[in-house]
Amino acid sequence: MRRSSCFVLVTLAAALIGDTVAAAHSFPTRETPAAGQTLHAAPAAVVIRYDAPIEKLFARLQVIGPDGQSVTEAPPEVSADGYTLSAKLGALKPGVYRVQWMVTCIDTHRTEGSYRFILAPPAS
Repeated sequence: MRRSSCFVLVTLAAALIGDTVAAAHSFPTRETPAAGQTLHAAPAAVVIRYDAPIEKLFARLQVIGPDGQSVTEAPPEVSADGYTLSAKLGALKPGVYRVQWMVTCIDTHRTEGSYRFILAPPAS
């Protein structure tokens, strides 16, 4: 009887720990520019803040312009605390821009996504 009780407790503990570890992924909590935002001035960079630290080695961030070409000037940077991913941008023309990101959380789970923002033509 005692052995079966220990087995049940160990099994339950392993299941609870497994659920906690499996839930640890990095998802965006804030984007600048924001998803769907229309801007009237070109941003110098795209910045994404995550809810869990990300691995610098596996972080990807690219911005694709209206012509289908990348406007990302340099490889993305991860902040010292591991929560923020950013990339500097080149000169932008009016149009729709697609931000594509892929990160790996410190627990090795990969997440990826994309969103769009719009750079409006200058007011005349």
